[in-house]
Formats: sequence, C-alpha cells, structure tokens
Amino acid sequence: MGTSRLLTASEAVLVVVDVQEAFRSAIPEFSQIASRIAVAINGFEILGLPIIVTEQYPKGLGRTAEELTLSFDTPQSVIEKTTFSSYLSEDFTGTLKEKNIRQVLLCGVEAHVCVNQTAHDLLAAGYEVHLLTDGVASRFESDKKAGLKKMFSSGVIPSSVEMALFELMRDSRHEKFKDIQALVK
Repeated sequence: MGTSRLLTASEAVLVVVDVQEAFRSAIPEFSQIASRIAVAINGFEILGLPIIVTEQYPKGLGRTAEELTLSFDTPQSVIEKTTFSSYLSEDFTGTLKEKNIRQVLLCGVEAHVCVNQTAHDLLAAGYEVHLLTDGVASRFESDKKAGLKKMFSSGVIPSSVEMALFELMRDSRHEKFKDIQALVK
C-alpha cells in the first residue's frame, strides 16, 4: 500500500482525457497544456508505467492531438467514448481492473466537464485521484477554476507533472532518475 496521498509506481496510471484536435483552436492554452502532458507521457514511459488515453466522440472532435501521439514510444490503444466521464466506459473500467490500479493521475480537457466527471466517478468508486494542474484546461478560465475547485473540494489531490514523476521515483538513486531529471529540465 502506498504512502497516503503520494503516488506509488506499482498502483498508478496516467489518464489522458480527450486532448483532441477540435480543442486546439477553442482552448487558448492548448499548446502549453499538450506540451506538459507530453512530458508526463514521456515520464510514464521512461518509468514503464501504464497510460490510458480517451477520446470523446472522435468522429466529431478529431483524434488525439499530434504532439501527444508523437510523444509515445510505444503504440497506445485509445478508448473512444461518448459519455463525458471516462469511468462510464466499460473499456476504461476494465483496463483499471486489469492493471490493478488504485491511483489515477488525471490530465486533459475540458477540466470542468470530462475531467471533472471522470474524477468524481473515480472517487465514488474508491480510487485515489491526483490531478495534473499544469495539464488541464477549459475553453474559459472561469470554467477551469470552477472544475478545479469542485474536484479539490471533493478530495482530488492537486499535483503537477514534475511533482508526480518525482513522487513515483521517491529516490534520487532510482535507476531512471537521470532520465526523468533531464526530461523535466
């Protein structure tokens, strides 16, 4: 069992929620958010940890942003969904159970809709939810703030890309420390 409120590599998954091409022109900070999420993806790959990617109605909203798909060293299966909460997808919940996940590190768009609903459903199901505050966005800042406030008041744990990666390693003697350190610099 992991230390309370700290990520543990053996129990964690990175969930990238709906960072799709249609949001590129709608979300002012899209490139910055996608860049931070790409670092998280690279870090999870370096550490050999699982990643789940979802896409909300890709037929209408397009596929996952190119800068994210290019950041994967290994091909990822993408869970397509129409529900706002990723947790309502059987493929999503099946993957969590299959990988014996207890902690979910969330990022993506939009913070007040799909990320928010996913976080709340995960909490209700007993998962520990961490949120990459530097890896979420909404079209409007007021919606992002409302989504963050609601998630944090419900028990979601705020985090950042660098914070999460260093928690997962726990020690500067970790075999991948230099790789992660180079990634976040």
